[in-house]
Amino acid sequence: MRKKVELLAPAGSLENLKVAVLYGADAVYIGGNKYGLRAKAKNFTEEEMKEGIEFAHAHGVDVYVTCNIFAHHQDFEGMKEYFIHLESIGVDALIVADPGVFSIAREVVPNMEIHISTQANNTNYHTALFWVKQGAKRIVTARELSFEEVKAMHDNLPEDVDLESFVHGAMCMAYSGRCLMSNYLTHRDANHGECAQPCRWKYSVVEETRPGEYMPVEEDERGTYIYNSRDLCMIEYIPELIEAGIYSFKIEGRMKTPLYVATVVKAYREAIDTYLKDPAEYEAKKDYFLQEVGKASHRAFTTGFYEHKPTEKDQTYGHNSYVRNYNFSGVVKAYDEETQMVTIEQRRKFSVGDDLEILVPNGPFIPVHIDEMFDEEGNNIESAPHPTQIVRFKCEQKVPVPSILRKFDVTKFTE
Repeated sequence: MRKKVELLAPAGSLENLKVAVLYGADAVYIGGNKYGLRAKAKNFTEEEMKEGIEFAHAHGVDVYVTCNIFAHHQDFEGMKEYFIHLESIGVDALIVADPGVFSIAREVVPNMEIHISTQANNTNYHTALFWVKQGAKRIVTARELSFEEVKAMHDNLPEDVDLESFVHGAMCMAYSGRCLMSNYLTHRDANHGECAQPCRWKYSVVEETRPGEYMPVEEDERGTYIYNSRDLCMIEYIPELIEAGIYSFKIEGRMKTPLYVATVVKAYREAIDTYLKDPAEYEAKKDYFLQEVGKASHRAFTTGFYEHKPTEKDQTYGHNSYVRNYNFSGVVKAYDEETQMVTIEQRRKFSVGDDLEILVPNGPFIPVHIDEMFDEEGNNIESAPHPTQIVRFKCEQKVPVPSILRKFDVTKFTE
């Protein structure tokens, strides 16, 4: 029986894919080395993609592959063979935006689901119906739509067509992500996955005959981040998303850390499941869900276009910093029940005397205070400063493997 909603998580690496699966995703979207819009993500080699698909399918999770560039002539070389290969290793769907890429996919892998990317500017049901008539199974809505507009699209589509919408993560200042600023300013084409994110830069006005004299766009001597959108967060609007007809709740973040993926996926998994089980309990726990999702690195939150057209309150003009109250400290590699020793692969320094949290896939996090710590050879150590260093310390509560170790850091920027 199909679930009422799908939680779709980003996976920019094999490690993140496994984390997303274990922390509650129903599906993941990944990029190979071709045709996707995250060229700076680690992406997947052929071997990693096979391993990731096998792992996901073993846990009942689907895998979608992004092929959503706007293609030039040369991009079509080898595309047919690539799509045939993806089908052969079990990819569940392709995410495309370009009609030419769509036509190639329909020709060579006619039995594979095709999802129409948000890049295709799906802002109305007439556009959505056009794609459905060509054979699309899912429409990823443009981010510029309100709840009412999404509902109208849903109501005018066949019942067997899914709507997918972004519910969390970074927002793009360009229309459905189709940006030319990066290409113009840095010669890096956002529509080929090379975005330099110039919307996050600080800008001032310069008059051409007065070089070096910077006139702030705002009344602020530091300049202003005039394009800098806040991050989308819809965890307090699960009922509204479902009522609008959204089937797949999409989280942005293929460039993020395993801690981000684990934190956000788990928070949305718990929020969705709680609402579906008991709406009253969901309402009572909204603050908790928001607090939990806020433990992942983020900019200040907004609801984007869902409730109203964005205003100056949905931008952050004074800085482009993140809220990073928690550090990704390590990954749990083993737990010995007899000795109660947990083995950690370090990702960021932590020391004896620190209070940390172990974020487990199911259930509340496990608080742990480090009284003493040992290296791989069993020697007493005071801190773990080296990346990927193997460290052991005692934890009386049983720890699932793998889990994520995080550390609260009061020195980090907050808003």
